[in-house]
Parts: sequence; C-alpha cells; structure tokens
Amino acid sequence: MSNPKHFLDLDRLDAQTLRRILDLGGDLKRARAEGGDDKPLHGKTLAMIFEKPSTRTRVSFEVGMVQLGGHVVILGDQDSQLGRGETVADTARVLSRYVNAIMIRTDDPQKLVELEQHADIPVINGLTDRSHPCQLMADIMTYEEHRGPIAGRTVAWCGDGNNMAVSYIHAAVRFGFALRLACPEALAVPADVLAWAAREGGDVTQGKDADAACADADLIVTDTWVSMGDEDAGKRHNMLQPFQIDARRMALAKDDALFMHCLPAHRGEEVTAEVIDGPRSVIWDEAENRLHAQKGILAWCLS
Repeated sequence: MSNPKHFLDLDRLDAQTLRRILDLGGDLKRARAEGGDDKPLHGKTLAMIFEKPSTRTRVSFEVGMVQLGGHVVILGDQDSQLGRGETVADTARVLSRYVNAIMIRTDDPQKLVELEQHADIPVINGLTDRSHPCQLMADIMTYEEHRGPIAGRTVAWCGDGNNMAVSYIHAAVRFGFALRLACPEALAVPADVLAWAAREGGDVTQGKDADAACADADLIVTDTWVSMGDEDAGKRHNMLQPFQIDARRMALAKDDALFMHCLPAHRGEEVTAEVIDGPRSVIWDEAENRLHAQKGILAWCLS
C-alpha cells in the first residue's frame, strides 16, 4: 500500500474525514442491527500489538474485525521480538509483509510514530500515554446518538490532564464543541496541546475549578485517578479528590447533561456510584460504541 491511511490522532485528520469515519461506523452498526452480514474486510488481517493490558480495546477490535469478515493476530509482550530488542522499525517492515493493518496499544507514543514511518500498511493508535483517539470516536458517537450533534455543545473534563484529556482537546477542535478542563496544576494537560487548540481556533479552556467547568455543561467526563504505570497513588488521590464527580456536581450541569467514563471506573473515587449507575450515565453505550466506532476506523483504513 503506497499511501496507507493511518489513524494516529484526531489532530492528524480533518473534520470531514473524522465525520466520514463516524458515519461509516454508524452505518455498520445499523446494518448489523437490521440483520445484515456484510463482510467488507473479507480476507484482511489485523495485527494487534499489546504492550499494555486491555479489556475493551482487545475485545472490541477483535470482534469488530471478525464481524467485518477479517482475521486478527494478537501479539503481547511475550509473543514478539519487539520486547526483546527488535526495533519498532524492523517490526513494522516485517508485519507489513504479513498483515493488512497494525493496531498498537503502548506506553510510548514514539513507537506509534516509528510504526507509521516504517510500515507500508495502516497503523491505528489503540492507546498511548499521550492520547486515546479511538475512545473519543466512541464518545462522540454515543453523545450524538442520545442528544444529536455535539457541535456547539459544552463538555466538562474533570480530573487528570491525561491521554483522554488530550484527545478531548483534539476532538473539541475537530467536532466544534466547547471544552472546559478542570485539572490540578500538577496534572495539567500538556501546554503544547493547548497551544495547538488555540492556533486552530478551538474553544478550549483549562482551570482548577471543577464546579465552574461543570456549570451548564451538556456532558461531564472523567477518568480513573491512577492508570497503569502511574506512581504515587496516594499523592494522586489527594490531588484529584476535589475533582470527583458526584450528584451535586452533576446538578450544576444542564438538566439533560450526560455522564461518560472510558472505564475501568473506581466507584467512590473519581465518580460516585450514584452518578455512574444513575440515569444520566451512558457508560455502557459508550463502551459498546468502541466496537462500532472502531469498525468504522478499520473499514476506512482498509477501504
């Protein structure tokens, strides 16, 4: 493939392309619900590299590829030479001769860059410590299924300025919604990402007041306080406690505001059980839509 269509980060693709991918995912979701059994990726194989454990990413990509008629090869830390000294570049060159696309879930975003540079096939970002674009596609799909277009809405992010927060900034610019981030100063989002959003004309602000961020929001989002690889769990809990989403904070948002969380969640920490299990939570639809959004990504990459 001379010009592979990579899905690396939302800021790397224009709004029209991202919307096309979402529409494709929605079409595939509806077709399957209506009993359709189209197999547009028949004979295609996806290699999935996991340097970080996963539930949703692994199952949704594997099931999605199978539903589209393709196959998967799963490579964990103990299943390839990548963790034993072989370079990312050499791995990319070899896999390009065997499979039709590569999905990687890793800590180091540089590995994603190297795969892109040396692979002759599409590379998909399943997650890095820098960003999580597949989750954002599922989140946008979920919001719009429940409330219509997200353009012009207000989203509140409360908690760690982590990879999810970065992808929410990218999404705010590309999909045209306002984003209010509330993060501890020590866990703020990277300054270069905010600078990018400003250059692109995005409506993105960051502060330390979670109540202000949630006021009149259409959607409130948070994430776990301690992710894989994070250190000083106790210190992080102390910093993030003031950013917990509870019923009082949800009441600050609009009456029809939704709550999302990419999971896994820790009830009683970043969100109370009352909220995550309550009527405004759409986390299970959000989790399901990882499957459908990623089917759109796969079909677009391999079309």
